[in-house]
Amino acid sequence: MKKLKVTIWNEFVHEQEQNAVGEYIRSIYPEGIHRYLAQALAAEDVEIKPVSLDMPEQGLPDELLNSTDVLLWWGHCAHAKVDDALVDKIRKRVLSGMGLIVLHSGHLSKIFCRMMGTACRLRWREVGEKERVWVVSPSHPIAQGLPETFVIPHQEMYGEPFDIPDDGKIVFMSWFEGGNVFRSGVTFQRDRGKIFYFSPGHETYPVYHDVNVQKVLGNAIRWCAPAEIVPDRITPQPEPLEKITTENPLASLDTTELHK
Repeated sequence: MKKLKVTIWNEFVHEQEQNAVGEYIRSIYPEGIHRYLAQALAAEDVEIKPVSLDMPEQGLPDELLNSTDVLLWWGHCAHAKVDDALVDKIRKRVLSGMGLIVLHSGHLSKIFCRMMGTACRLRWREVGEKERVWVVSPSHPIAQGLPETFVIPHQEMYGEPFDIPDDGKIVFMSWFEGGNVFRSGVTFQRDRGKIFYFSPGHETYPVYHDVNVQKVLGNAIRWCAPAEIVPDRITPQPEPLEKITTENPLASLDTTELHK
């Protein structure tokens, strides 16, 4: 059985801070969110590699990126530190077929904003309120095996309006104790690549310990997995299926430069 190659990228900043917040986060995720998720999502059909911003080539050297089937992205306070050249490479890989799962505050990551083409702004409030997640597309593969609704006891509120494109398919909606609602699980298609944004998750609340959240991410990995990845795609120039008799008015011109 060929295993899916999954890479979990984490900026890995808050977990290493030498203060009370950092100490508390380490009590929840001792080795970082990326390593915790790698352990929680381990399965026979996946090969998971956790990486982080502080590693050589910001955790994603070409060899690793070009062999990744699905990339999970967790970022919060270090979006600006991600090299634009790396973002370009990830975007190209997604368009070629690699799956991309963007987690929580990754909505403001360079790669998600680039793939969406919008500001991706939202409303937020952090008071540790309850979040109720509703499955609004129960037939979607990412929702399989989940209850109709589940509760996250403490969470940072993300609320509408959420500035994302209208072509997204909503799989999950959330209601928060303070009254706000949010499109908390949305899928997109960009060329050959599938993208899933999922907001439940936080560095100081143990949201990724929740079995339903883990189920969502496991399902999402398999949904995002590409049938094939076609790198360096060139726009095809197919031979006509029928005979063309219309005279080409540009036949006498060399238009090669126009199509490079």
